[in-house]
Amino acid sequence: MRPPRLALADALALAMLGLLLLGAVGQIALRPTGLSDRIEIHIRYSRFEPATVSVPAGRPVTFVLHNDDPIDHEWLIGDEQMHQRHRSGTDPHHASIPTEVSIPALSTAETTITFAAPVSWRYVCHLPGHEAYGMVGLLTSR
Repeated sequence: MRPPRLALADALALAMLGLLLLGAVGQIALRPTGLSDRIEIHIRYSRFEPATVSVPAGRPVTFVLHNDDPIDHEWLIGDEQMHQRHRSGTDPHHASIPTEVSIPALSTAETTITFAAPVSWRYVCHLPGHEAYGMVGLLTSR
């Protein structure tokens, strides 16, 4: 039988290792599903979590967008020119373009995108005041 001090030290070391592994896994949230990769993004307190993701170029990626807030949001991903267009007049609802998704309060939406080439694009909520508040994320494809 081990002395209690060693058992406690072992338990603490295992707990710290578990937290480190959990943190590493939670940052990207990319997991293969056979047909496409899936990334889950939560919107909580008007912030995207995770705020940075990396995906493979040339393969379809399904984004599962969970709006955990009691207000509507949107997830618009693209280059700076696309974001500039949306800053000057956000559409009230996005439904038919995979890179432009509306997510009603307390709901989930999905969209699938294939990034044909490496990109570094931002995803933003352009509803009034949301971008200024910090509803911005960064996606890179490699």
